[in-house]
Amino acid sequence: MPPLRRSSAKAVAVSNSVKRSPAERRESLEDDARFLRSWFERPLVTGSVTPSGKMLARTMASYVDPRMSGPVIELGPGTGPVTEALIRRGIEQERLILVEFNPGFCELLRSRFPRATVLQGDAYRIRDTLKGLVEMPCAATISSLPLFTKPLEQRMELLQSAHDVMHPGAPFVQFTYAVVPPIPAKCEAGSYTASRSNKVWLNLPPARVWVYRRP
Repeated sequence: MPPLRRSSAKAVAVSNSVKRSPAERRESLEDDARFLRSWFERPLVTGSVTPSGKMLARTMASYVDPRMSGPVIELGPGTGPVTEALIRRGIEQERLILVEFNPGFCELLRSRFPRATVLQGDAYRIRDTLKGLVEMPCAATISSLPLFTKPLEQRMELLQSAHDVMHPGAPFVQFTYAVVPPIPAKCEAGSYTASRSNKVWLNLPPARVWVYRRP
């Protein structure tokens, strides 16, 4: 997808803001403030100063097949923009397991998605966090974690752990602002395959989605 000219992107942004109700705009501003405050307090945990934009959230959710059985795990949901996109995609709240480290975000998620399971815990220790909770293979793992703040070995371990609790071929979905993939696209061991989306230019900053599957 070619980059939009600045004038075109601005027009789209203005158009989107006009369509939003005053309550929606107020909620968006409040979420931005929450993210900014969290980033100042723990920049290596939050990883971003703003929540994922709606276009990026929709792109991430598009890789989840609602027809595949089992829970859908979301790592680092923050204030819930990707969670909302997953629900719009057709994933019932009851199937969602949201793993969030920030206790304030957990409280917000429980109020916004009361039928989802919200866990305050370490997403990088996914086996321990989900122990005794997941009884069947999961349909997908969606991650908004700032992976580049962790060493590659820990990123690879997270991917392996996520695939261990999912159906074969189920996606591990991760977005990044970086040019390079957050987990190497080529795996010499052949334990996973990787694909990427087009650049999501309407996100601020522009981002790309990577999808990892175990054959």
